Amino acid sequence: MIKRIILIVLDSVGVGELPDAALYGDEGSNTLKNIYKNVENFSLPNLEHLGILNIKGLEDIKGSESFLGSVAKCNEKSKGKDTTTGHWEIAGLILDKPFPTYPQGFPDDLIKEFEKRTGRRVMGNYPASGTEIIKELGKKHMETGNLIVYTSADSVFQIAAHEEVVPLDELYDICRIARDMLKGPHGVGRVIARPFLGQEGNFTRTGNRKDFSLEPFRDTMLDYVKNSGREVLAIGKIEDIFANKGITKSNHTKNNDEGIKATIQAIKEDFEGLIFTNLVDFDMVYGHRNDIYGYAHSLMSFDDKLADIMGSLRDDDLLIITADHGCDPTTASTDHSREYIPLIFYGKRVKANNNLGILDTYACIGKTVLDIFEIENDLEGKSVKNQILK
Repeated sequence: MIKRIILIVLDSVGVGELPDAALYGDEGSNTLKNIYKNVENFSLPNLEHLGILNIKGLEDIKGSESFLGSVAKCNEKSKGKDTTTGHWEIAGLILDKPFPTYPQGFPDDLIKEFEKRTGRRVMGNYPASGTEIIKELGKKHMETGNLIVYTSADSVFQIAAHEEVVPLDELYDICRIARDMLKGPHGVGRVIARPFLGQEGNFTRTGNRKDFSLEPFRDTMLDYVKNSGREVLAIGKIEDIFANKGITKSNHTKNNDEGIKATIQAIKEDFEGLIFTNLVDFDMVYGHRNDIYGYAHSLMSFDDKLADIMGSLRDDDLLIITADHGCDPTTASTDHSREYIPLIFYGKRVKANNNLGILDTYACIGKTVLDIFEIENDLEGKSVKNQILK
């Protein structure tokens, strides 16, 4: 019997364009494969040993005849390609409509009400790179105290502020005001605090980012696991993505190194239930900046530490490695890409050399978790428990 499941999301590590990628402007996107093709001497020996290159569409890189895990890639049924949509679908919620986006910026009446409620004026209010907009408006923000509001191709309302101008507690309160306003037709997936430090010409975003997501519209995999009496340990921004719903304990790590260390530490604790980790650097630090080599180095760093994760597992543990969308750093776009996600199962009770092909929704992951824990549920997706366990 499996008592614990460790679910790690490699944020944005997609494995190929979805059939409808053209509708999102993402033809040719394949985050992982394009890094292999463009970075000399790039390899991920531990992930390759688990079977990542045996996933359909990646075999031509150097797939192995023998690998340790059960592998697949998953289609996204929900509309959209953002973090919240991807994680919610993993946890069993499929969105019929995408979260709203604002390519022309947010409506004037909404911004005016936001200014009234926060007591601070707004500047910006257009889609932009987070690093570029603070270069452009950071000095004026420091002079005036006005908030830098911006968005992207994703459903986000982002607020950038210098920590010495707008203290973190105030910035977080401002984000809560925005989250309270942005519901119904303006229900964006996430409101994001984007604090930074430094002076003009040398502004740097800090690790104090905080996401304020919509609360899931119904119970997810997390709620079912929690309600069964088991623990749900959230590491990284999982607590933000699920608005702390269905979580018994959280560790809001700020980067991959912290997240990996916290995951290994959690594995060493004695409990029954789910560890749910998001490793954000692939997406936030490298994907959105089209930093191919930084992305590659970050993947290799994770792969190196994966040996410690695997070595910490108990005989009744199950490790699942997946992603939530793509963010191909080799394409012209700096936004998320509409891609399949990888899916790897590993553990003492998991079948080796087992390729499941293509699964029709990310929700198969949450459904499988609940099936393995023998928790009755009515979530979307089809369990692959019987296909992966010995």
